[in-house]
Amino acid sequence: MFNSLLMLIVCFVTLYPIWYVIVNAFNDGADAMRGGIYWWPRQFSLDSFQAVFRSEGIMTAMGVTVAKTLIGTPVHVFFTAMVAYAFSRKELVGRKLYMFIGTVTMFFGGGLIPYYLLIRDLHLLDNFLVYILPAAFSFFDLIIFLSFFREIPPGLEEAAKIDGANDFKIFYKVIIPVSMPVVATIALFHGVYQWNDYFTGMIFINDTNLQPIQTYLYRVVAQSSSNQMLASMPSGMAVTVTSQSLKLATMVVTTAPIVFVYPFLQKYFVKGFMIGSIKE
Repeated sequence: MFNSLLMLIVCFVTLYPIWYVIVNAFNDGADAMRGGIYWWPRQFSLDSFQAVFRSEGIMTAMGVTVAKTLIGTPVHVFFTAMVAYAFSRKELVGRKLYMFIGTVTMFFGGGLIPYYLLIRDLHLLDNFLVYILPAAFSFFDLIIFLSFFREIPPGLEEAAKIDGANDFKIFYKVIIPVSMPVVATIALFHGVYQWNDYFTGMIFINDTNLQPIQTYLYRVVAQSSSNQMLASMPSGMAVTVTSQSLKLATMVVTTAPIVFVYPFLQKYFVKGFMIGSIKE
């Protein structure tokens, strides 16, 4: 009984702030300034959302985010899986050394300034590829792939070799098709990262046409972009919309798409997350 009550309290504390943002985003902005809105909109209004989509930059930022998510996720999954497959081969020379070097990079890094200088020297500043190339590989995700690949019966690869398949053909014809749970899990992890990443756009991108939606949201919340959006609205709509309601509506717009993806990948996510948890 106590555990169930504790779980309910934790769920409430976790979910209520999200519900509060949604309720106030759909409420009339001027009315919301009076407070007292906790469970349901007092004066339902879509003016804040109309104001968000009237903004010149939000659709461009949404397009950048969708593009980098749809491109960066398969690139990351493919390259990380390919390297993990190579690591799973016992005949790989220096495998233990590579594992040691990769593990060290998970705990130690050069810092932001050397990383910025590296990105600059690679001519990736104000370049869309800054979202794709540095994130094309992750050693942490490699370990997850490696744990799954080790559980694949060796007979599958041996049968493919008898049929004349080389290592690359075995990888994309045999290994990847039977590894969909872990592929979907890593795709979900990295897709969420790509969608939510605001730091890359804030540090390495000065061109507003290349900034993603989360960087746009950062500008709305932390800077004066919401006041600029208010100034560009028709006078009638400006009466019912405030800078606070604009911020809340922008949060809902930027968060909703990735939330809707979760149910479609949940079954694969659960399978992939349990990789290596049970040993025969």
